[in-house]
Amino acid sequence: EGGGSVIYIENVFVCIAAPLLIAILFLDKASRKSLAFFIAGMGMCLLSAYINTFFASLYGADLEQATVELAPAIEETMKLLPILFYLLVFEPTFREARSAILFVAEGFATFENVCYLIENGSSHLLFLLMRGFGAGAMHIICRVIVGQCLLYVWERPWLKVAGTFGLLSIAITFHAIYNLLLSAGGIAQAIGLLILVITALSGIGVSKLLRSKQIK
Repeated sequence: EGGGSVIYIENVFVCIAAPLLIAILFLDKASRKSLAFFIAGMGMCLLSAYINTFFASLYGADLEQATVELAPAIEETMKLLPILFYLLVFEPTFREARSAILFVAEGFATFENVCYLIENGSSHLLFLLMRGFGAGAMHIICRVIVGQCLLYVWERPWLKVAGTFGLLSIAITFHAIYNLLLSAGGIAQAIGLLILVITALSGIGVSKLLRSKQIK
């Protein structure tokens, strides 16, 4: 997203991922798994950029159309894939899956912010703070809330398919609304940031509720 100088994001990915991969060799099992999901989140961000570019070119979409119409669906789907793979293959505990969801979202948001910083420069600190906390929080909050509900849905086999699709649709819609408000600027942008605060508080409430029910 964004249109500045051309960057080679795969090179950026390699430079960031290389020391993390080395660190994995020296970590304990739990920390190794968390860092692996962080790298997976970065990888999903990289793949999302390629897919976004492909479909934007295919449909002749301009920047605003790609940001509002294509990116939310592609990015939310890509963020979900590592989690679905983890749930299907390894059948983790609730605590393990919740940690994986958080680190995938963090990896995605971090890599996206790094690429944005390289592409657009670092001279406007206030804007970068808004970008970092805004877009970063959006990815994390959206994935954590949907992920928490996803784990609840997967405890009920009859809800797995429909529930997963429904939660993915919610994530895409939330992401699209946020991007639309930010691209509009002015008061709409302020509303978009306010929605993040409200959603974050809601996410904390949902998390506490699920913990109180001791879903494992």
